[in-house]
Amino acid sequence: MSCGWVKSLLVSLSQRKPLEPEGEQSTFNRCLTTLDLVALGVGSTLGAGVYVLSGEVARDTSGPSIIVSFFIAALASIFAGLCYAEFGSRVPKTGSAYLYSYVTVGELLAFITGWNLLLSYVIGKWTSSVALAWSGTFDDLIGGVISKFFEENAAMGLPGLAPYPDVFAAALIIILSGVLAFGVKESTTINKIFTAVNILVLLFVTISGFIKGNISNWQISEETLLNATAELKNLSSTANLTSVYGEGGFFPYGFTGTLAGAATCFYAFVGFDCIATTGEEVKNPQKSVPFGIVVSLLICFLAYFAVSAALTLMMPYYMLSEKSPLPVAFEYVGWGPARYAVAVGSLCALSTSLLGSMFPMPRVIFAMARDGLLFKPLSKVTAKGSPAIATISSGIVAAIMALLFDLEALVEMMSIGTLFAYTLVAICILILRYQAEPSEDTDLQIKSNNKFSFLNPPSFSTPATSRTVTILTIISIACVTGLSVILTKALDALSRMEAWSLVLVCILALILLLTFFLIWRHPQNSTKATFMVPLVPALPLVSTFINVYLMVQLGADTWMRYAIWMLVGLVIYFGYGLHHSVQKKRLRANHMNIETISGKTDKDIIKEEKF
Repeated sequence: MSCGWVKSLLVSLSQRKPLEPEGEQSTFNRCLTTLDLVALGVGSTLGAGVYVLSGEVARDTSGPSIIVSFFIAALASIFAGLCYAEFGSRVPKTGSAYLYSYVTVGELLAFITGWNLLLSYVIGKWTSSVALAWSGTFDDLIGGVISKFFEENAAMGLPGLAPYPDVFAAALIIILSGVLAFGVKESTTINKIFTAVNILVLLFVTISGFIKGNISNWQISEETLLNATAELKNLSSTANLTSVYGEGGFFPYGFTGTLAGAATCFYAFVGFDCIATTGEEVKNPQKSVPFGIVVSLLICFLAYFAVSAALTLMMPYYMLSEKSPLPVAFEYVGWGPARYAVAVGSLCALSTSLLGSMFPMPRVIFAMARDGLLFKPLSKVTAKGSPAIATISSGIVAAIMALLFDLEALVEMMSIGTLFAYTLVAICILILRYQAEPSEDTDLQIKSNNKFSFLNPPSFSTPATSRTVTILTIISIACVTGLSVILTKALDALSRMEAWSLVLVCILALILLLTFFLIWRHPQNSTKATFMVPLVPALPLVSTFINVYLMVQLGADTWMRYAIWMLVGLVIYFGYGLHHSVQKKRLRANHMNIETISGKTDKDIIKEEKF
């Protein structure tokens, strides 16, 4: 009895959703164009970081080679973007990485992915923290009136909470939630306007930087840096002094500094995945979604590259301000009034980033509620096809967090959620590409090649080859995780060439190469999509390694908070989602062959409610 229950539970946890579920009808309006998607992706990704991040990374980590850091980060991001793009063309539905994992690896991992996405959207770079940044930027422009008033009249002063309730940020989130609930077309029109203004300001910054810039700022001598260090430490001599600003030149902190800068810059490209949640609202999703993802990433790279180049040409990197590099740089070259243009661009960037982050959150909630994994009322939509209940609910949660909490300690949690989703999408691409294809000869092929299928696979994919690739993928993930941990925690041992660390790295790398070769030897599914990831299986494995490596970099406190968040999610899944899963009901109905009075199968299991 107990064994049967366990088997039933495992089947439920691993059940996959079909690409075209029986009875599922979309209630969204297909009104978005490719331009809407590009503007959404650029607006969400190209936030206020472009006005701040360049100065911080160039000063402390990369120097002028920050442009190389952004190039490396863009390459790493495009790997994840290409995986999303293929799924966007294959699965043109609402749900992003949640839905992709549901149709590929099963329900439990799908719920975990969706729960991670909600973590990313509510906290971190998006929503609550962006609203706080908007409030802070606006407050600075008007002389700190808002912060002074609330610090004097409503100070909280409790550990873990903000110094004062940020009513302005909370009100901003509620207002934008109302705009989004009103209709998708109206909100994307506003987004396009703000994104256009942001791009124009960045063009102004770039052109100004190249006009007023000096190439000698990319060729600073070590002597100049020693003098700057002595001035910083109030010393009269540079004898026996080590520069805190590196060794000068284009790579002042060495190539390791450039790589460290790339790891930070990687998070500047987070946000493009909001495009993947629009599958049921785009006129031509198979073409528009992959095109929108790739083009938005390309535009963001060009913007980051151009602004960081202009910034480091205008002013020596070691003199850059970490909090407001562009206004300080314009003051340095004698163009002080340009800071007002920068302020306008920064507010527009924050507005588009906030709108872009609030756009996908209710759609992921809606997709999970439609599948029965979250509470059913969250799947209700308006007559215009907007998931209003999910939008308002998620807006209220984000507003409360922006109102009360100091989110600095929680920002890294967003990184885990995002990187986990990126990792699972890359893994899903591998599994999807090697899935078995229907064939009359499949059973015969399995029997005839059963002993030798591992080393000598058949010419077309079968259930046996699909299972083999899945096992090899799991082994690859274990090797990638082991390598990431060693390269992070045993870096000193590797630099000292200690035997144990070298042996471990060599063994894991050898196993990884072997599994890569064996996966490559297996036949792929012949089903074609509008867009397909090139260089499979190499590119998904590289993307997985980058994401897992960045996850390992995060601290123990972050992982502890993440574990608490996941515990809450699993309680919701096992307490509610597992019992109300629509796919589970659908499978039961198919097995029992239940018919209605009219003799037709009931297809109204998951029809969304309108109000």
